[in-house]
Formats: sequence, C-alpha cells, structure tokens
Amino acid sequence: MSISDLFDSGFKNRNKGHFSAIVRVAIENGHATPQPEEKLFLDKLAKQLEISDEEYAEILANPLKYPINPPYLHVHRLERLFDLSRMVYADHVLGPKQKEILTRFALALGFTPGNVHYIVDKALSLLVLNVDLDTFLYEMQHMNK
Repeated sequence: MSISDLFDSGFKNRNKGHFSAIVRVAIENGHATPQPEEKLFLDKLAKQLEISDEEYAEILANPLKYPINPPYLHVHRLERLFDLSRMVYADHVLGPKQKEILTRFALALGFTPGNVHYIVDKALSLLVLNVDLDTFLYEMQHMNK
C-alpha cells in the first residue's frame, strides 16, 4: 500500500465519521429517517465529502459504525460544528433537545467542557441569523473580543 493510499484511506474515514455524526443528529431529532430538508442537506454534504451511494446507504443504516474523528485544527472543528449546527437547526426549531445534541457533538469534536455551552449558544444564535460559513467562522473565532 502506498503512502497516497494511506492518506486517501484516512481522509475517507474522517469524512465518513463526519458524515455519520451528522446522520446521527438527523436521526436523533426524533425521526427514524431524515426529513426531506435534512435529506437534501445530507445529499449535498455526501457529494462534498465524496461519500459513495453505497457508503451513504450503509451509513444511513448504521451511523454508529464510524467514530467521530475530531479535527486537529480549531478552524476545522468550527467548520464541522457549522455543519452539525445546520443539521440540528434543519427544522428551524431550537429547544433543550437540540442544544443537548449539539453539546454532545461539540464535546466529541474536542471543544472543552468549560466553554462548550458558550460555543454552542453562539453557534445556534448565528444559525438563527442565517449566516454563511465565512461569517460563522469569523464570529466564532472572535466571540471573546
């Protein structure tokens, strides 16, 4: 196996882990399968993450098969948080359950327990404002200033 194969394999597994985490959020919203709006988001995200149709079906059937692999760089964690936040807020309803789900995933992404609640609150408030990824990243990186 060449080094490029190892890199591609690790990259692919990280993408599968990220995608399966988002599928878990979609299912934890109280639905056995993703709702139409969530399904559109998942379809688009699967293409971006280079998830094949077979892998897509496999992950939908068993999203717990792939672990959440927290990114090393803070900006990549924020990008994943953005994706997860969008899925939590896909039905445009925020409540304790959505906040709890996002808090669990934020901790799994590597955010510290001491500030995870501030991060989740900020992320959800930005989504209510319907910000894009660039604005989300800027606001999250400068939230203490």
